Amino acid sequence: MIIVQNLNKSFDGRQVLCDINVEFLNGQTNLIIGQSGSGKTVLMNNIVGLLQPEAGHILYDGRDITVMSKKERTLLRREMGMLFQGSALFDSMTVLDNVMFPLDMFSTMNYKERKKRAQFCLDRVNMLEAQDKFPNELSGGMQKRTAIARAIAMEPHYLFCDEPNSGLDPKTSIVIDKLISDITHENNITTVVNTHDMNSVIGIGENILFIDNGRKAWQGSNKDVLTSDNKQLNDFIFASEFSKQLRQDIIANMQ
Repeated sequence: MIIVQNLNKSFDGRQVLCDINVEFLNGQTNLIIGQSGSGKTVLMNNIVGLLQPEAGHILYDGRDITVMSKKERTLLRREMGMLFQGSALFDSMTVLDNVMFPLDMFSTMNYKERKKRAQFCLDRVNMLEAQDKFPNELSGGMQKRTAIARAIAMEPHYLFCDEPNSGLDPKTSIVIDKLISDITHENNITTVVNTHDMNSVIGIGENILFIDNGRKAWQGSNKDVLTSDNKQLNDFIFASEFSKQLRQDIIANMQ
């Protein structure tokens, strides 16, 4: 579990996050949503320790990253898996070598053990047959699956996903969402997903934080979204006539 308490962050005198309080739960897909510029990326960067807040605390199962030494933060980051928006694979490395990279850097396994672990992760995301390919030989969805395999290679306790469906078609996005959700539940990971994808919100949003102008404006599940009377949330999620009709259809099917 990750607990954020009274978090505040400013840049050049402009407050970007104001008194954020939220819990991200073990074994659940925890989503952060909000309009561009709302502060959700800043929040994630504070949580993983890339930014330091002016005030507040961020507790990883009771351990406060805001007061950790550099060495302590380094050790904590070994418990984190990161899925970046653009996959961030190394072009000069094969798929297998990309997944082995964090194991080569941080694990105490021998080469045979590292390779076995990497192949296990690739098999889990249905990419084992592509282990000898290079990133430029892969589709966007295949690159994302490879990045997920790399993110879980070190068996993280915490998984952070920044816009995991960016640039993907809707069908592939559903595959990536299901993969993230399944891995989260299988391994009881605390997964935090920063997303604009409303299909992800409805599909895998077990615990959703909605940020509006740097403040926590709403929190609930994907089922709660459908019946919420929060105007800012509804304007954000159900902005189009299509999405409004979709909401009505889903609610009707639930009754």
